Amino acid sequence: MPPRMPPEFSPELTRHFRPGPDFLLALDIDGTLVRHDGAVSPRVRAAVRALRELGANIVLATGRSVTGALPVTAELEIETGWLVTSNGAVCARLDPALPGGHKVTDVVTFDPEPALRLLRGYLPDGLFAVEQAGQGFLVSHPFPDGELASPVTVVDFETLCEAPASRVTVRDLSLGSADFRELVRRSGLAGVTYAIGWTGWLDLTPPGVTKASGLEILRERLEVPAGASVAVGDGHNDVEMLRWAGVGVAMGGSDSLTVAAADALTAHVDDDGLAPILESLLR
Repeated sequence: MPPRMPPEFSPELTRHFRPGPDFLLALDIDGTLVRHDGAVSPRVRAAVRALRELGANIVLATGRSVTGALPVTAELEIETGWLVTSNGAVCARLDPALPGGHKVTDVVTFDPEPALRLLRGYLPDGLFAVEQAGQGFLVSHPFPDGELASPVTVVDFETLCEAPASRVTVRDLSLGSADFRELVRRSGLAGVTYAIGWTGWLDLTPPGVTKASGLEILRERLEVPAGASVAVGDGHNDVEMLRWAGVGVAMGGSDSLTVAAADALTAHVDDDGLAPILESLLR
C-alpha cells in the first residue's frame, strides 16, 4: 500500500491557532527555513519577525549543532528563545546577556562505541563524527568543508569510541540516502534513534531521542498547551516532530515517509513553501 498523501496546505488548517505565548511554532532549518542556496527568503524573514512581535514561541528544531544553528537565528534576528538541536539531543536557550548569546540547557548522551564499531565494519572508508554538546565534534577524518559547522578535532577511532555522544554522524561520499537505508537494514543497527539525510549521511542519537522529544521538553517548560503547535519540516528526521505537532506540514520535495506523517503538504523551499503557513498564522 503506498504511503498516505496529505492534502495541500490550506489556511483553514491553522485558523484556530492564535500566535502568542500559548502557541509554539517548530521549524526545521535546512530545506524548510533555509533554501538550497543557503538563504532565508525576505518573505519568510518578515513573517517570522511579525509572529515574534505577537509573542509566538518560535523554536528552530534542527539536526545541526547549536553553533551550526546560530547563524540562522542571527539572520532571522532571533536573540531570545529556544533551540532544539542535534535532532533533539540538545536544547539551548538564546539570550544576548549570556556568554556567546546562548546556553545549553538539556543534553542527552549515549555510549557510541557499539554503533561505531558495527558501522565501521560495513564502511571501512567512512567518516565518523561524535558530537560533544556545546564543544564541537571529534572526527575520525576531516569532513567536507562546512558540513559540520562546528569546531572539529581529528582523533583516532579508539578515542572516538570513548567519548559520550549527544549525536554520531556517519558520512560516506560514495553512498546516497537509499544506500544508507539498506545499510541500516542489513546491519541490524539497534540501541539508537537514527535519521538519514538527503546525501550519504546518517545521524544517530540516544534511544527515543528525536526532535519531538526535545520539543516536548520545551513545550512543558513554556507551559504551551498540548496540541497548540505547528511544525514544518522536510526530512526523515522531521517525521516524529510532524506527528507530535497539533498541525504538521511537510515541505514540497519531502521523502514519502515525511509526507505521510504530515497533515498537509506545502510548496518546495525554493518556491517559498514555508511563507503561506507563517502568513496564515498572522491572519
